[in-house]
Order: sequence, then structure tokens, then C-alpha cells
Amino acid sequence: MSNTSYLSVYAKSFSWAGYFLPKDKFKECSALYDFCRIADNIADDNEEIENKLNKFTQFENDFNQKNFDNSIIKNMWGLIEKFNISLKVVQDLLLGIKSDIKDEVKLSSKKDLLIYSYRVAGTVGLMMAKILKVSKKNSLKSAIDLGIAMQLTNISRDVIEDSKNNRFYIDKNFEKISSTVDLADTFYKNSFYSIRDIPISFRFSILVARRIYRKIGYKILNTKNLENYQNSGKIYVSNLEKVFETFFSIFDLIKLSLKNEKYDLIQHDHNLINEEINLDERI
Repeated sequence: MSNTSYLSVYAKSFSWAGYFLPKDKFKECSALYDFCRIADNIADDNEEIENKLNKFTQFENDFNQKNFDNSIIKNMWGLIEKFNISLKVVQDLLLGIKSDIKDEVKLSSKKDLLIYSYRVAGTVGLMMAKILKVSKKNSLKSAIDLGIAMQLTNISRDVIEDSKNNRFYIDKNFEKISSTVDLADTFYKNSFYSIRDIPISFRFSILVARRIYRKIGYKILNTKNLENYQNSGKIYVSNLEKVFETFFSIFDLIKLSLKNEKYDLIQHDHNLINEEINLDERI
């Protein structure tokens, strides 16, 4: 795997949860994150749009042509082959990230928001589930839900910062921010019981990540209005709060063990996404 772990640098919440994974599995998850982070960094670089598009196209070409001189691409292909990850999922991810390389990004509907969130994060949830040896179809759909939920949380948190970069995923008003947090929560709920399908040695880590990210949404709602939201700056979960959320995840683990919910019957809110993307073909 790659010598540089972007996970510990850019993703503090995921890195915290990663402490509860076996070392070999953490390395594989880090390799996936490294690939996603490199692509995302190109889109987020403070350069001219044309330069970023050229760099991104080169990265796509290097991936498609299996340029294994690039260790991050080599490691990603290793994951694809080892865990039978559909290339369509990787292509969805790259298309989502590439859609941010514009002078202005503006999503105009719930469908646009969900498709974008699937592409840039639902795909990651699906690939992560494959790495964690999830096999049931409905559980893989729940992994997509968890990724979408986390992206909706990101979008809700970063409205001010994104608007400064001409990215308008949702409107800059507190009602819309709150409703997006609420939408995220439906996807968090849909993801819960299918975590039981993750092998026990990996399960707790996902429960911790889910709780910590969901906490961000609760903290957004607690700002109560746009003025407080703006004054709060970028909302994070403190290390002390992470300790508490980790502790509460123990009860989530017990709840999963005790409740016999029929998670195969969970209804996923994928209709809008499936109008454009056939998720069954990706799973």
C-alpha cells in the first residue's frame, strides 16, 4: 500500500474510527481513501479550471491505462481485483469529482443532490463495504446510504466555505441546511441494521464513524439559525466528543446483536438516483 496515508491527514473522523480496524484492513481502506483524496485534491486545487481539467484527465487516463508507476493507482487496481469492485463504481466516483471542476457548480433539485452525493461518496461507501467483505445486496445498498448520508452532512456543514468557491450544492439559508441534515438522517437510519452483515472484527469501526459523522449534523441543528451557523465556523467533533461517541457505539453494537430486524426489507430512497444510474449493475 502507499507510503503516505492521506486518511490520517485529511479525514480525522475516519482516521479515529480506523483505530478499531485490524491493521491489514486499515491499510486497504487507506489505499481506497488515498485514491479518492488525490482525485479530489485536483478538483479542489487553487488553479485555473483548464489546468485542473488537464490534470484530472491525465489522472483518469493513468487509471484507465493501469499506469502502475503511480503507486496509488496500482494499489487501487489491487483493491478492484481483490474485492471484485465494479469499474462502473469507480467511473461514477471520478465523474462526480470531475463535475466540481467548473467556474460555478449549482445543484437545482433533490435528484441532482442525491446523484452527486452518490457519485462522490455513496460509491466510496459501496467500495468500502466490498473491502470489509459485505456481500448481501441490500447491505451493499445500505453502504451506499451511509456514504450519501456522510456527504449530505459535509454539504450541510460547508455551505459558507463552498459558496466562496462558487459551489452551491444547496441554498444558503438555514431552513435548507436543516432539511439537508434531516435528509441525511434518513440515510443514516437506513444504514444501521445492515452493519450487522459486516464481519464482527470490522463492525465497531463503522459504527464509530457513523456516530461521529452523524454528530456533526446534530451540532449544525443546534446552531438554530444562519447567523449562529456562520459564526460557528467549520463544525467539527472534538476529541472529547469522539470519546463519548465511541463509548455510545458500544451500545449500538449491543443493539445490533439483540434486535432481529429484517434489514433485507429496508426500503432505500434510491428511486431518484436509479432514474439516471442503475445501482443494481454496480453492486
